[in-house]
Amino acid sequence: MKKKFVNINNLRDHGLNKIRKKKNQKKSVDILNHFIDLKLNYMFDWMGVPVIQFPNDLMVMQELIYKLKPKVVLELGIGHGGMLLFYASILKLMDIKNFDVVGVDVFIRKKNRLAIKKNNLSKHITLYEKNSTDLTLHSKLKKKYFSDNHPKLIILDSNHTKEHVLNELNLYSNVLKKNDYIVVMDTVIEFINQKFNEGKNFKKNNSPYNAVETFLKNNNKFKVDRRYEDKSYITVAKNGFLKKIK
Repeated sequence: MKKKFVNINNLRDHGLNKIRKKKNQKKSVDILNHFIDLKLNYMFDWMGVPVIQFPNDLMVMQELIYKLKPKVVLELGIGHGGMLLFYASILKLMDIKNFDVVGVDVFIRKKNRLAIKKNNLSKHITLYEKNSTDLTLHSKLKKKYFSDNHPKLIILDSNHTKEHVLNELNLYSNVLKKNDYIVVMDTVIEFINQKFNEGKNFKKNNSPYNAVETFLKNNNKFKVDRRYEDKSYITVAKNGFLKKIK
């Protein structure tokens, strides 16, 4: 009997249509609440360094990088630094020539610097210890990394208040060209159980999601690319994958 092969694209589209249904979107938040309660996002390393992300989001970020083929990846808010190594390793595997991975954080712990420095990918990684909205830093980054037409990717994962993220979006959206992406992490703060935000300076109605809403109302050069968040399903970046369209 001849084996029947499934069309993978049809299968994916069918799955995405189910994922986008309201009841399944609600279920994804329920699952996220459970995972956050388990501290699941703290469980994973990349090349021995914590990434503080869910595996689903790692997979779709890899897909975005492969599709975009950026020469520069800029991460604002680096945590332990594992994601910088993740971006650099993917670009290295893709044989992207002369790429730069840039990390900005208001405070970078010595042990995190050392963990990055001892990795053989560190020659591709540059760290800046500054507030991401510092205008002098922004001017320096723009001149050094965003003066050509090669694809770029920016990830916002620092201070999660609406004001700060909106400032980042307004500043860094201007250095991107058409088809580049900004990915806004932790927009899901708006939807998860608010007990997880107690004692923090961000919460529902003061979150990255609110910043994205305001930004898109005032900027028609970007749109939400839902395919990545939908494919992830268990994602911290709901409405967070922003593509520059003009």
